Amino acid sequence: MENKKEKIEDFKAAISSTVRSLSNSQKIEVSFGNEISKNNQNSIKLPDLQKISNTVNYEEIRAIADSKSLNHRFSNKKTLKKYEPKGNISKKLYSISEKIRCEKIGTSYFRGVKKNIEKFYQKRISGLDLKSSEDKIIESFENYLRVKFLDFKNESQTDKKFKTYKKDLNDKFKEKINELKDLALQQEKFNSLISQLITDMSLDDEIEEQEKKEDDTKENNKDSKPQNRDQKSKEEDERHEEMSVESGVPDLENEARESDKAEENIEIEDSSRPDLKKKGSQNLGDLKYKTYTEEFDEIIRAEDLENIEELTRLRKNLDQQLLQLKSFISKLANKLQRKLLAKQNRSWNFDLEEGLLDTSKLPRIIMDPFNSLSFKKEKDIEFKDTLVTILIDNSGSMRGKPISVAAICADILSRTLERCSVKVEILGFTTKHWKGGSSREKWMKNEKPNLPGRLNDLRHIIYKSADTPWRQAKNNMGLMLKEGLLKENIDGEALKWAFNKMNKRKEDRKILMVISDGAPVDDSTLSTNTSDYLEGNLKKTVKWIENKSNIELLAIGIGHDVTRYYNRAVKITDVQDLGDVMINQLTDLFVEKNKKSLH
Repeated sequence: MENKKEKIEDFKAAISSTVRSLSNSQKIEVSFGNEISKNNQNSIKLPDLQKISNTVNYEEIRAIADSKSLNHRFSNKKTLKKYEPKGNISKKLYSISEKIRCEKIGTSYFRGVKKNIEKFYQKRISGLDLKSSEDKIIESFENYLRVKFLDFKNESQTDKKFKTYKKDLNDKFKEKINELKDLALQQEKFNSLISQLITDMSLDDEIEEQEKKEDDTKENNKDSKPQNRDQKSKEEDERHEEMSVESGVPDLENEARESDKAEENIEIEDSSRPDLKKKGSQNLGDLKYKTYTEEFDEIIRAEDLENIEELTRLRKNLDQQLLQLKSFISKLANKLQRKLLAKQNRSWNFDLEEGLLDTSKLPRIIMDPFNSLSFKKEKDIEFKDTLVTILIDNSGSMRGKPISVAAICADILSRTLERCSVKVEILGFTTKHWKGGSSREKWMKNEKPNLPGRLNDLRHIIYKSADTPWRQAKNNMGLMLKEGLLKENIDGEALKWAFNKMNKRKEDRKILMVISDGAPVDDSTLSTNTSDYLEGNLKKTVKWIENKSNIELLAIGIGHDVTRYYNRAVKITDVQDLGDVMINQLTDLFVEKNKKSLH
C-alpha cells in the first residue's frame, strides 16, 4: 500500500514537471481529481490519480496533461472567445479544433508528445459505443481533424464507426483543410475560419430537430424508466468529459478580463534610447516585452540587399504587373493629386510689390503705362510640410498577389505625392531567417532560459527614404518580389522603428500607413513565450502612438480585420481594392485637414 502511494506521488511530481516544461510556465498549478486550485487562471486539472489501477490510466493522464499543456501554451483565450460560435454542439467542435491546432504546433517540436496523445486516443476511440447523434457528430469531427492535422491512422473498425459523417465532413472541409493547416500558427485567422465553417454546418438546428423527434417517440413509449436512463446518461457524459483529451475548458471571460488589464500601461522612461525622447510625452516602450538579443538585427537599404542587375530585373517584373493596374490606379492617384493641387491653386497672395510677375495684370500696363507692375507670391502650403510613411508587412503570408499590389500602390503613391511636394518614405519589415536564426542558436547554446522574449533576427528594409526622389529609388520596389525575402512578421517592433524614424523628422504633419495581412507571427518567439506575446506588444504600441504622439496612424488589413489593433483601419477582401483604399484614405486625411484649416 505504501509502495503504491509513493508511486502515485512520484508520478504526480513527474507529471507536474512535464506540464511546466510543455506549457512553458514555471508557475502553473497542476491539480488532480477534486483537488481545489488556488489559481484558476494558471492551472491545469487532471483526472483523479486514486482511480489508477494499471499503467493504462497512467497513459491516459500523461496524454491529457500533454494536450492541456500545449493548449495553455499556444492558445490565447481572449482570441478564442472572440470567434466562439453560437450553439452547444458548435462550441464543442470549436473547442476541439483549437485543442488540435495547439497539438499540431506542439507535436512538431515534441515527438514523444504525439506518441502519448495518439496512443491514448486510439485506445479511447476503439472502446467508444456511440449511440446519440450528438456524440457521433462530435467524435467524427475530432477524428476527421486528427487524421488530417496530426496524421493519425484509423483502424478499419474506427473507419466504419465514422463512415456516416466522414463524407459530409469531407465535403464541407476538403477545400479549406490545407488553408487551416497553414494557419495553425496564426490563431486569429484559424479561429475565425473554423468558426465560420462550423457555423455554416448548422449542426445545432439539425440535432434539435432529431431530439424533438426522439422526444415525441419517448412520449408515445412511456413504459421505460427515464430516471435510470437519465442517471446513466449523466454518468456517461461525465466519463466522456474526463476521458476526452479536450476536457477542462478554461474560464475564458476571466482570461479576457486579465488580458484587457494588461494593456492599460505602456509608457516607460528609457534613458538609454535618446531617439525615443519627445517633449510633452513619455517614451514608447513596453515593460512586459523584451528581446533575447538584438545583436543579429539589421536595418538595411534595399539596394544593399541585392546588386543593381537583380534589382533592375525585379523592377521589370513589377512594371509588367503594373501595366494591368496602371490606368485604374493612376485615375485614383490623379484624384488625390487634384485634391491636393486644388488647395495649392488657391494659395497665392496677389498685388504685391515684389515676387513673381502677375502676367494676368499685364493688359492693364499696356492700356495705361503709368500703372505699376503687379507681383504675386505663393503662400506656404500646409501639405508641403507633410511626411507620409508607408510601412509594408513583408511576411511569407503576403507572398504572391498581395505583396505585388502593395509594392505597385506604394510606388504610384510615392510618385503622386512627390508631385505635390509631400515627402514619402517606404519601409518593409520581416525577419532574416525562419524559426529564429542566430538569436535562437544563441539561446540554445545558453541552455534555453524560459520566456526569452522575441527570439528571431529582425530585418527592417528601407525601400525609399523620405529625402530620396522616387526616380532614384524606383528599382528598390521590385525587391519585394524577391523569392525568399518574405519570412516572419513582428509588427510591434516594426511600428516602433517607423515611429522613431518619423519622430526625428522636422515635418509638422506625419502620417503612418501600415499595410498588413493580419496578426504578428514568429514561430520561434511564440513557441518559447505566451501565445499572445507579439500580439499584446502590437496593441500596446499602437495604443501609445495613437494616444501619446502627433503621428496620424492608419492601417489597411488585407483579408483580415485589423480594427482590433488600430482605431483607424480598413479591411479589404480583394487585393485589387488596395490602391483605391490607400488613395481614398489619404485623400480623406488631407481634405479633413484642409477643412479644419479653413475654419
